[in-house]
Amino acid sequence: MVLIAFEIVARPSWQFRSPSLQGLQAKVDPFSLVADELRVVANRMRSMVTAEVSVLSLAAEYFFKMGVEGKRFRPTVLLLMSTLLMTSPAHGLQDLIFDDLRFRQQRIAEIIEMIHVASLLHDDVLDHADTRRGISSLNHAMGNKAIFLLARASVTLSSLRNTQVVELLSQVLEHLVTGEIMQLSTWKTFYKTASLMANSCKSIAVLAGQPEEVANRAFDYGRHLGLAYQLVDDALNYTGTTKTLGKSALSDLGQGVVTAPVLFALHQFPEMSKLIQLKFKTATDRNQAVEMVKQSQGVAQTLAFATVHAQKAVDAIISLPPNSSLYVQQCRRALIEIAHQVITRSK
Repeated sequence: MVLIAFEIVARPSWQFRSPSLQGLQAKVDPFSLVADELRVVANRMRSMVTAEVSVLSLAAEYFFKMGVEGKRFRPTVLLLMSTLLMTSPAHGLQDLIFDDLRFRQQRIAEIIEMIHVASLLHDDVLDHADTRRGISSLNHAMGNKAIFLLARASVTLSSLRNTQVVELLSQVLEHLVTGEIMQLSTWKTFYKTASLMANSCKSIAVLAGQPEEVANRAFDYGRHLGLAYQLVDDALNYTGTTKTLGKSALSDLGQGVVTAPVLFALHQFPEMSKLIQLKFKTATDRNQAVEMVKQSQGVAQTLAFATVHAQKAVDAIISLPPNSSLYVQQCRRALIEIAHQVITRSK
């Protein structure tokens, strides 16, 4: 698999250039479109986790608390993708929610959420985070017990009995581990975020029986959406506060992790190289790095780069086969709207 490296984006603006997104109106709320189905998935997830390890009831309630946008992003994308790639007609959610194929695709959403929770827990342990997305972090709430979710995800994955899907989502687990041992975010961004979205979207297509070309387009959407999401996260780490962002600002620098704004700033301030080598060990190092990022075009270029990937995600969605169902068309527009929301969010 070809990995993505950061490159300088010259344009200062981060407006969409393609007609496919210009003038896009939020006619469809992606989250409300699948809210009922998401509730079914969340309830099943809670029951599955707490049935075996009762102490994890706190983790389940924490993660699946409705109304926390950051916690609904991934399953929403996968449920919308499931509808977009369906091969039989449907007029609404009730035609799908109890379908056998849909059930298996819902399991993909559950697996990805469990993997994602495990990664959040690990991140919080590393930086001793007390908050995430504006609420107490899982680590702060209950220590490291929720690592059980990763094992539960593996068991659920095996129950799908589809070797290609098992291989795809096993790569997510492998990339998660690989990303954790990397300090330069050039590769870490793909390994930890884009891989999860790309391989899960492709798994949805595989289960739907779509041809390889369509599955690859689904992969491209998830890959570029995941990259855009992480790049915006990197930028918000410098422009947001704990109150607006919902997590400790500049936590990456505290761990010595180099993200996109720092890499872009490095081109304008070569002296940043020494701070990177020192892994921003002292508060003085971190403060100097922050000032260099703020004085550079690092944040603007990161957002511009995120927009490039968001546009590529939209292009991938537009290239997927058309469908005459109004509900399916709504889901397509919702996936485009998500790409727009990813780069315009403030937390």
